[in-house]
Amino acid sequence: MSYETENVKTSKFDIPVWHKLNLTIEEAAAYSNIGIHRLYELTEQEDCPFVLWIGSRRVIKRKSFDEYIEKMSSV
Repeated sequence: MSYETENVKTSKFDIPVWHKLNLTIEEAAAYSNIGIHRLYELTEQEDCPFVLWIGSRRVIKRKSFDEYIEKMSSV
């Protein structure tokens, strides 16, 4: 086994980010090139249209996030 394949963890459920319905903050940051801290600030707002709270954990609704980014001229 080569060095690259030994250190790469894969799962049969690996789904590309652009196909996921919901993203973690880290995935959303990589997907959008918006910093993690800025995403936390945006999702703290009461009227944030793209955050989904699962208990105390927040995830980003990707389609709503795409629409939000499309409308904004600055974040």
